[in-house]
Amino acid sequence: MITDPQVLYKLMVLYLLQQANLPINSEKISEFFLSAEYTNYLSLQQALSELLDAHLIKSSTLRGAIRYEITREGEESLGFFGEDIPEAVREDIHAFLKAHKIRLRNEMGITADYRKSAGTDFDVTCEVKEGKLQLMKLTLSVPSEEQARIICDRWQSASQEIYSHIMHSLLQDE
Repeated sequence: MITDPQVLYKLMVLYLLQQANLPINSEKISEFFLSAEYTNYLSLQQALSELLDAHLIKSSTLRGAIRYEITREGEESLGFFGEDIPEAVREDIHAFLKAHKIRLRNEMGITADYRKSAGTDFDVTCEVKEGKLQLMKLTLSVPSEEQARIICDRWQSASQEIYSHIMHSLLQDE
């Protein structure tokens, strides 16, 4: 039985990330913890920071949003201590993921970002992932930052159509 709430919060974060099976941004993690009133924002940030320091989770930044993902070490730790998470909390996590799964998959599985390349161009990288499996990665070079931003913004809504078109074009018989 866990008596330290901070340890429970860390296990809950690990369990949430494991069950999601894809990176989740800090906003969604906060939404779960704060809407269910499990803890306050500062305690959650402390738990995330300690998990990062212990290499149980890793973070990445995509267009200004920090995303978290469980590491192999985090999976192992959860294997040892995951049973200490109360069943009611696990049910809340499953309900949250079920209610937000499509939105989470769209937000996290379809990504686009850009960087300034050598010279004056910008490289735009667009991806489609299913869980941790990368289905498609497309890198484009564009002459302006405005064009790069437009592509990133439109990728979210157009990615499925573009993916389907590319697959159809590549697989059709002549």
